[in-house]
Amino acid sequence: MTSETGVMLREFLRSPADIGAVAPSSSRLAEAVTAPVPELGDPVVVELGPGTGAFTSAIEEQLAGRGHQLAVEMNPRLAEQLRSRCRRVEVLNADASTLPRLLAERGLEKADVVVSGLPWASFSPQVQNEILSAVSRVLAPGGAFTTFGYVHAMRLASALRFRELLCTTFEEVVLGRTVWRNLPPALVYHARRPRTQASRSVAMVPSRRQPAGVSDPTSVH
Repeated sequence: MTSETGVMLREFLRSPADIGAVAPSSSRLAEAVTAPVPELGDPVVVELGPGTGAFTSAIEEQLAGRGHQLAVEMNPRLAEQLRSRCRRVEVLNADASTLPRLLAERGLEKADVVVSGLPWASFSPQVQNEILSAVSRVLAPGGAFTTFGYVHAMRLASALRFRELLCTTFEEVVLGRTVWRNLPPALVYHARRPRTQASRSVAMVPSRRQPAGVSDPTSVH
């Protein structure tokens, strides 16, 4: 067992609803989730729920010192560990729903990419809505929001509710890769173009078929 796995397992046992996974995300999942990070320029990249830093390290490598990388971690022990490992990343021990304030305090108007490792299926409807609302408020017009869900939990009511909430929050939601080489296997979501409050209130998402604009998943072994 690696040190990261040991830390994740220990924190999961302390608070399974907040951690949501017994092991760090794999490099395959990190590659799929961080795909929208721009190769050029100085983007603002925000990560929610970085945990032990599987996505954080991948983003840090892609940016190579460019732009501004911000990681928002609610768990103080995980935040401190990540802060010591990823020196070029600004790690905040804070609630993801306060994202607009966190960016404003740093003079950052918008985020070009928001990546999430949060356990959405463990959250209440109110928490899901608060965090997605915060993401939509800070995302740049051409920005991207990427997150994932575990395959075994896709039929849970909370997971289905989150998927519908994604489609009422964003105009475009693409179901991307299925990453089988992850524990547990995971599906990746890519979302763009946050809806206005008016269009969000009238957006309708069919419950028995894929929402418009959602692609068929491809597999990553």
